Amino acid sequence: MSNAAAGVRQTPVCLGRSTPGNALSLVVLAAGATLEPSPVPRAAPLRAGTGTGGGPICYNCHGMSAAQPSAGQPAPHEDYGRLPFPFQDGEQIIQLVRRHWWFLWPRSVMLVAFAVLPVALLAWVFSAAGVLDDLGVFFWLAALVWLAYWGLRLFLNWYRYQHDIWVVTNQRLIDSYKAHPFNLRVSTADLVNVQDMSVVKNGIFPTLLNFGDVICETASAETVAFRITGVPRPEALQLLIDRERDRERMRRA
Repeated sequence: MSNAAAGVRQTPVCLGRSTPGNALSLVVLAAGATLEPSPVPRAAPLRAGTGTGGGPICYNCHGMSAAQPSAGQPAPHEDYGRLPFPFQDGEQIIQLVRRHWWFLWPRSVMLVAFAVLPVALLAWVFSAAGVLDDLGVFFWLAALVWLAYWGLRLFLNWYRYQHDIWVVTNQRLIDSYKAHPFNLRVSTADLVNVQDMSVVKNGIFPTLLNFGDVICETASAETVAFRITGVPRPEALQLLIDRERDRERMRRA
C-alpha cells in the first residue's frame, strides 16, 4: 500500500549535497513517517485567588488585597501576626505602634524585685537564725505561692504591653487593647475625619527618651480626641498620619 493511500503526508526533501541530515531524512521518508516539531506545552491557567474585593471582611488580611500601594506608601509585607479586629476591603497596614519600652521594662524589673527580694531576705534571716531547716518544706511552699503570684503579675504586665497597639492603615486609625485574654477594646477613626493633630511630651524622661502622645481631633457630632499615648518618636507618627490622611482625602475626592 502506498503512503498516499495510507494517509501519510509526504514532505519533500531537497536532494542536494549528501549530508548526514539528508540521509536521515531519506530514511525517514522511506519508512513512511514525517518529522514534525513537538507541540509546545501550554502553561496551566492560573487560578484566581480569593481577594478582599467583593468578598466578606477578613481577619488579618493586611497586605493581601489586590490594590497596590500608592507611590511613597510602604507595602505591608511584614507579618504582624493575627490581629484581633477585621479589616475593610482594600485596607493595608502602614504602621503598627506600641508604647515606648519605658512602659514595660522599669515596671517589669520592679515586679521581679518585689517577687525575689522578700524571699531571699527571709531565707537569709531564717538561715542566720538556724530555723530554715526546721521550717523546711513549709517555707518553700509559701515562697513558691508568693513567686507564682508575682510571676502572674509579671506575665500580665507583658501581655498588656504586647496587646496595647495602635494601627495606622491607609483608611483608618485603630486602637486595640487587651488587659487579659478575656478582654478586648477596639476603637477606630476614619483618616478623612481627622482634623487637628498635636504632640505632647511632658516631663524629663519623655523628653530625653523621645516618647509622648499624639492627639488627633476627629470630626463627629461632638468633637472626640483620638489619643495615641506613650509612643516613641511621636512627631514622626504625626507626620505619617497627616500624609496618609491627605492621600486618602485625595483618593475619595
